Amino acid sequence: MMNAYDNVYLEKARTALGRMLDFAVHDLGYSLETFYDLFLASGIADRFGRGDFTVIVGQSGVELAYDVLEQSGISRKRVKPNYPVDRSVEYWTGWALAYYQWETGLSFEEINAYIPIRQVSAFYHPYHEMDIRQFCDRMNELYRVAKPDTNLKLRRQKVKLTQKELADASGVPIRTIQQYEQRQKNINKAQVEYLVMLARILCCDIEDILEKVV
Repeated sequence: MMNAYDNVYLEKARTALGRMLDFAVHDLGYSLETFYDLFLASGIADRFGRGDFTVIVGQSGVELAYDVLEQSGISRKRVKPNYPVDRSVEYWTGWALAYYQWETGLSFEEINAYIPIRQVSAFYHPYHEMDIRQFCDRMNELYRVAKPDTNLKLRRQKVKLTQKELADASGVPIRTIQQYEQRQKNINKAQVEYLVMLARILCCDIEDILEKVV
């Protein structure tokens, strides 16, 4: 599993995302879902997920919230942020989600497609008192249930090839392709030659057929 960016920036990124959601909900008055949709659509979520230094450590959570609004074409009068003594549910949601995104390397958009932000926030009880690994394990379980098909299968179907046609074109044995798609073999541990041949026929990058949650 490849992390989204260097872990030296992780704690600052978690704090920034948590504070952004807390500020957006409790100071700016947005619902969690509405503001998170703005975050995803603004392009900032993509930059954050790729480890853009100016986003993950270059701004406070409050500055990040205003940047999301600005990129969304929304003008808001600046308000003085409150700093609650106890972490809010929204703060924890951003703080935990930033870790999960960093660990898996999934984009925020893909995570949200399979595990919506409201569902993530519902994990506050009891996961805010647990080790972050337990939260990640639960997220992985839900992700696998919501997305049963492998990236290899989805890519193959996208270009309208059968398993046999992909095998014939790539030179990778059909049984091996079946095992990857059925998760009987971990494609992340496949021979480099196989990955190169499959990606070439599927017109994608090798990373596109690897599994970030296994």
